[in-house]
Amino acid sequence: MGALSRKLLLLFVILIISLSELIAQTVPKPADVFGFRPGTDYKLADYGQMLEYYDRLDAASDRVKKIQIGETVLGRPMILLYISSEENMQQLDRWREISETMARARIDEQEAKKLSKEGRAVVWIDGGMHSNELAHGQMTPELAYKIATEETEEMQAIRENVITLLMPMMNPDGVDIISSWYRSHIGTPYETTNPPWLYHHYVGHDNNRDWFMNNMPETRAVTKKIYREWFPQIVHNHHQPAPEWTRISLPPYADPVNPRIHPAVTTGVNEVGSAMMQRFSLNDMPGAIADNYYTMFWNGGGRTVPYYHNMIGILTEVGHRTPTPRFYEPDSLPKTVGTGTPTDGTDVLYPDPWKGGESHFRDAVDYMLTASMAVLDLASKRHEQYLYNIYTMGRDAIEKGEAGDPFAYVIPAEQWDDWEAKNLVNVLLQGGLEVRQATGDFTAGGNNYAEGSYILYAGQSFRPYLTDLLEKQEYPTRLLYPGGPPDTPYDLAGWTLPIQMGVTVDRIDDSFDASADEITELVTVEKSAIDGDAVYGFMFSAKSNASVKAANTLLENGAEVSRVVEGSAEMPAGSFIARGRDASAIEELGLSLQGLSEEPDAKAVSLERPKVGIYKSWIPNMDEGWTRWLMEKYNFAVDTLHNADIQEGNLAEYHSIIIPAQSPDGILNGYTIQEMPEEYTGGLGLKGSLALEEYTEAGGTLIAFDKASNFVIQQFGLPLRNAVSGLSETEFFIPGSLIRSVVDTENPRAWGMQDTVSASFSRSFAFEITEQSKEGEGGTEDIADAPKAPVDVVVSYADSSLLMSGWAVGEDKYIADKPAMVRVPKGDGQVVLFAFRPQFRGQPRGTYKLIFNAIMGSAMEEFPTSD
Repeated sequence: MGALSRKLLLLFVILIISLSELIAQTVPKPADVFGFRPGTDYKLADYGQMLEYYDRLDAASDRVKKIQIGETVLGRPMILLYISSEENMQQLDRWREISETMARARIDEQEAKKLSKEGRAVVWIDGGMHSNELAHGQMTPELAYKIATEETEEMQAIRENVITLLMPMMNPDGVDIISSWYRSHIGTPYETTNPPWLYHHYVGHDNNRDWFMNNMPETRAVTKKIYREWFPQIVHNHHQPAPEWTRISLPPYADPVNPRIHPAVTTGVNEVGSAMMQRFSLNDMPGAIADNYYTMFWNGGGRTVPYYHNMIGILTEVGHRTPTPRFYEPDSLPKTVGTGTPTDGTDVLYPDPWKGGESHFRDAVDYMLTASMAVLDLASKRHEQYLYNIYTMGRDAIEKGEAGDPFAYVIPAEQWDDWEAKNLVNVLLQGGLEVRQATGDFTAGGNNYAEGSYILYAGQSFRPYLTDLLEKQEYPTRLLYPGGPPDTPYDLAGWTLPIQMGVTVDRIDDSFDASADEITELVTVEKSAIDGDAVYGFMFSAKSNASVKAANTLLENGAEVSRVVEGSAEMPAGSFIARGRDASAIEELGLSLQGLSEEPDAKAVSLERPKVGIYKSWIPNMDEGWTRWLMEKYNFAVDTLHNADIQEGNLAEYHSIIIPAQSPDGILNGYTIQEMPEEYTGGLGLKGSLALEEYTEAGGTLIAFDKASNFVIQQFGLPLRNAVSGLSETEFFIPGSLIRSVVDTENPRAWGMQDTVSASFSRSFAFEITEQSKEGEGGTEDIADAPKAPVDVVVSYADSSLLMSGWAVGEDKYIADKPAMVRVPKGDGQVVLFAFRPQFRGQPRGTYKLIFNAIMGSAMEEFPTSD
């Protein structure tokens, strides 16, 4: 090379460096907008500041593209950032197409190898899901800036080889709730507390328990991007906190692993964990711990659903949750941390323990940035392999499904509740599964199926997701030590959707032929239309959950609606009758509406639109949020009732009052002054309990779920007790499973129900009806020959084969054939008690009507106690 050429090359290099420096100078840093660096002690950016920063970053850099992917429950925009090299940003559609093609795995090996060389790794990173975990939502602006502007060799390679999908704030509503609370309590004893309400409007922490049902708009928006558009090879969720006296928890995770997950996913997760651990070690960042509590069995979380899509799901939990600094006295270092890991450096999965000292919010930000960089660097170096791996796992799933056992699942066109059958189809479609609808009748597995039935062939790349949602779970028996108590699963042990939703799904093991079209969009029910002459009005069945929404909507619009209380085969008890010919308000619900030419010869009772009060403790309660969501979704008139609202006793306007699942102590006593500012302390207390009792005796209906039922039993002195109270976990243990239950379908509170349902049993219980008692000089004594208490049993746990999905210990001995839902008269009113949660996380659609009927009955002029 001549001297002139060398000078030109040097000038070119200088020019590139100068341009890079200029770009970095013109792209704003988060501090330029926030007024402080992310992670600064006592400082939090709110969502408005974040949006301003991302707008300016997008405008300043060709390496960043900001899009809106949806809106939150409260109407805030949800944004996603694409970050990569300028060249890659110009071909985003191509990289997305390759990623989907490899994930779907419908190409041959030669084409797959070609595309894996051409394509780019796709990595999803998110923060801000759980809003009381404050650091990750503050970290993501700095991560975006770092990827977009840093000019190290490593980062240039990342931009060249990786498309980063950065979801900077998964719960925008929550970050504003938490930041406002923190700012207003700095310098008070409540500086590091959480606010006394949910940080997601409906579901609080359960926004990370909604990833297969997609009930919330936030999860629906993200699910669409991950499983129906971009198909990332790695999904990284940032969370907090790490175990006390550690800095970050990362993979490998704890046992067990779900056997439906491809083993290459598990080894891929471990590989990412090793890369993180090594990066922390080389950067002199101690305190990285693995094999800590979190497992790979449960489906339904942000980092677990990817496993069933052949994606590497990563959860990191980082220490130091709030902007308030803290000092850990090194002399107080415990001998073990987490689930028993030693802190002396002898554990292979905790080789570099943190010894304590000062801890700052910025430390959490730095650990999150380092963990993210480990993921991105590994994806950059192995981008070709990751693309080919997801293809290989997909091909394995297709070949396994095409071999049969099962070959397919069929959702028959004829269902007890077509509304929920369609909802199930949409849950599966939202999760990226391939669904077909039969265009003609066909035979499979010895059964005849009608046109319109849905077919899900097991020969598809996401077969693990398909089988895990539609088959029962068999959680392995695991004990803390031989002969000891159960090792509690992470979250749930059973969640099978057809069982929960009351939808018939048939497993077909052998191949069959059927003419069917692929479904590419979410399905809708056929619009309702009145069949026949409607001179008098029309009727519709109580079998569908949608019937309740229809009745509430008609009532809201001023229509006259009644319910049949003495029915016939043509018009069963519980059916709804609406006067008039106008059904336009409910046509989207797809109900079968039968026209009535004259007043039917059936006893029907007039119905008002039910007004429901829901008790809301100052202790944030996700079950309250789910209950409120359900009531609003089905168009009940709903008010929130705090302690003072109930204590004042002006409750007569409510047809029903619901106490969601919560401990009796939490309901009765609430927070203390040491835990929360005075205006948020206390519970219902004696005054509130007496007000509820007076409300019920005056004719109201009080409904309680799960543990709240124990509160009502105790406060009202009802002739019931918790049948499993006092049992050890060695004797009785059902951590989160589906339990077979038998419904008295003749009972008015079970109108429209199937005779067998599953109860969502998550450390729940069973009732035992006690003898009546009297007060004597020596206290309360049983009257042996007294008649049984007037308890109306609506639902009982089955007498055998109780476990439908999950894990249970002692179920046959302690809850078989015992009441699970009861009605107890109280003065002119009644209490309706559930021993389980019939609306748990919006999943058990098969038990919704048990709630709806209890509420509807309270709004009828006359409601039979039983048939």
